[in-house]
Amino acid sequence: MYKYINVTARIKSILSLVGIGICLIFCNALAAQNAAHLRVGVFEADVTPPIGSPVAYAMTRSIRDPLSARGMVIFIDDQKPVVLCAVDWIGISNEGDDVWRKKLAEAAHTTIDRVSVHALHQHDGVVCDFTMEKIVNEYKIEPTQFDDTFLYKAIQNVADAVATASMNPQEVTHIGFGQAKVEKVASNRRILGKSGKVEMIRWSSRNDSATVAAPEGLVDPWLKCVSLWNNEKPIAVITYYATHPQSYYGQGDVTCEFIGIARNNREKSLNGLPHIHFNGAGGNITTGKYNEGTEASRQILAKRAESAMQHAWEQTQKTATPKMIAWKSTSVTLPLGKNIVEKNLRDTLSNAKSSWQQKISAAEKLAWYQRSKEGVKINVSSLRLGKLWLLNLPGELFVEYQLAAQKMKPGEEVCTAAYEELGPGYIGTAIAYSQGGYETSDLNSGVAPEVEKVLLKAIKTVLK
Repeated sequence: MYKYINVTARIKSILSLVGIGICLIFCNALAAQNAAHLRVGVFEADVTPPIGSPVAYAMTRSIRDPLSARGMVIFIDDQKPVVLCAVDWIGISNEGDDVWRKKLAEAAHTTIDRVSVHALHQHDGVVCDFTMEKIVNEYKIEPTQFDDTFLYKAIQNVADAVATASMNPQEVTHIGFGQAKVEKVASNRRILGKSGKVEMIRWSSRNDSATVAAPEGLVDPWLKCVSLWNNEKPIAVITYYATHPQSYYGQGDVTCEFIGIARNNREKSLNGLPHIHFNGAGGNITTGKYNEGTEASRQILAKRAESAMQHAWEQTQKTATPKMIAWKSTSVTLPLGKNIVEKNLRDTLSNAKSSWQQKISAAEKLAWYQRSKEGVKINVSSLRLGKLWLLNLPGELFVEYQLAAQKMKPGEEVCTAAYEELGPGYIGTAIAYSQGGYETSDLNSGVAPEVEKVLLKAIKTVLK
C-alpha cells in the first residue's frame, strides 16, 4: 500500500511539472504573438555638394568632411513602413520638404505622412527650398543658394538607399536606451535681465566676456541614445541632443561639424555600427559659452559630444520588443507671424539698395508666406516603442518645447528631433515674442506667439 501511494504521488508530481512546462510554453507563445513584429532597414547616402556648388553662406570651396543622409525604414506588423531620416544640411523647407518626403515615401512604398526628414542644421551645409528658389529666380538674386542638378541627384541617391534598405529589413528583438550629460557644449542664447527682457545675446562663437561669464541658462543637457537589436547583435544606434551644431562657418568649407564628427567617430569605434543622429529643439541653444570659433574649439566640442555618446551607449539597458509599437501623426496650421507682410517682402526684394542677405531673408519668408496662404499644414509625429517615444517636430524650435514634451510622459522617455520642415524658421514660446532677442525679431521667425498653444496641443496628441 505504501509503495503504491508513493508511485502515484511521483506520477502526479511529474504530470504537474509537465503541465507547468506546457503552460510556460503556451504563455511564452502567447506573449510572442502579442508582441509587435518589428523590423528595420538602415540606410545611408552621400549628400556632399560638389566644389563650386552653393551652401548656406558661400560657394563650396573645400570638403572638410563629407555630408550624409542617414535613417531607418521601420516595419511594424503589417502596417505601411515608417521612414526616419537625418540629413547633414542646414535646412529642408517648403516644397523642398515635399519633394524629400514624396521621394522617400515612394521608395519605401509608404505614404508621405509616415515619412519624417530632419536637417542637422550645420551652417556650412546645403539649403533645400524649391519654393524659395522660385522667388530667388523671379527677382534674379545673385549669387543663388540653389543647385538643382545636385539637389535632385542627392534626393534620388537617398531614395535609392531607402529602397535598398526596404528590401532586407532585420528583425528587432530588443530595444536599448541610455543617456548621459553633455558637459560644456550647450548654452542658452537668450540672456534675460532683471526686467525679464533679453539683455544680452550669446552668439555661436567669439562672444564678449560678459556673455561668456553668464550662466548656461536653460538647456537640456541630456544626450539620449536609442539602440535596436537582433538578440545580442546591435543593428543601429540613434542619438538625440539639442544645440546649434556650428563651431565656425561661412567660407564654404563644407563640414558635418562637431556633432557629425562625434557621430562618425562613434561609428568607427563600434566597428561600423550605423549611427544616426538627430538635432533636438535647439533653436535658442548654441555653443557660445564654450566656443571660440576655431578649429581647436571644433575638435574640443566634438570630443565632448563623442564622450557623451559613448557614456550613453555604456548606460544602455535592453528590453524585449514591447507590445505597444505605433506611429502617430497629426497636421497643424502654424499661425503666420504679423511681421510677414507680402508687400514689405516684395519691396525688399525689388529694392536695388537691399543687401544680398536682406533679399535672401525676404525670399525665405515670402516662401513661407505663400505656403501658409495656400493652406499647407505642418506634420507633427511620433513613433512609440513601449515607454520610449521618438518625437518629430518642425522648425528651429525653442528647447522649452522639448522639455515640455518630456513632462507630458512622466516615467517614460521622450527623444525629440526638431528641424523638420524649416519653412517657419525660429519657433519661440509665446512669452519669447515679448522678450525681444534675435530669434523672434525681424524676419527670423515666421510664426505668431499663438504657435505655442498649437504645437503643445499637437505634441499631446501624438504622445497619447
